[in-house]
Amino acid sequence: MRQASWLIATIIGVFLLCGVAQAEQINFKADLSGASEVPPVTSAGKGTATAALDTASKTLSWTVTYSGLTPTAGHIHGPAAAGTNAGVLVPFSGTNLASPIKGSATLTDAQISDLEAGRTYINLHTADNKGGEIRGQLVRAP
Repeated sequence: MRQASWLIATIIGVFLLCGVAQAEQINFKADLSGASEVPPVTSAGKGTATAALDTASKTLSWTVTYSGLTPTAGHIHGPAAAGTNAGVLVPFSGTNLASPIKGSATLTDAQISDLEAGRTYINLHTADNKGGEIRGQLVRAP
């Protein structure tokens, strides 16, 4: 009986030491400019974005800060490498696009693969540039 108790305690200890699968947070960043649009746009606008992916919940959270423009829409687009365009993956919801724009969304496995491979970008659209005024490719942050 004593050996069985010791064995159970050992097994529990191993599970506690190994732990359950740990969530990882992967950080991303983007520099937004008119020069990154496809085709490029002359704009006084500029911005930066930071994003964090929680791998356990598959939730991407972002903050986009900008100046020099008034966006009418904003999105995360993909899959597309820098220099190419793609459709909307995640719209920035709500009507408040004041800087900073904050939000989060649950991604699919395919969207996570594209994000990790650098095939997603943030695009802010304006009345003058409906296709996008400033854009930045999301890349892993150090």
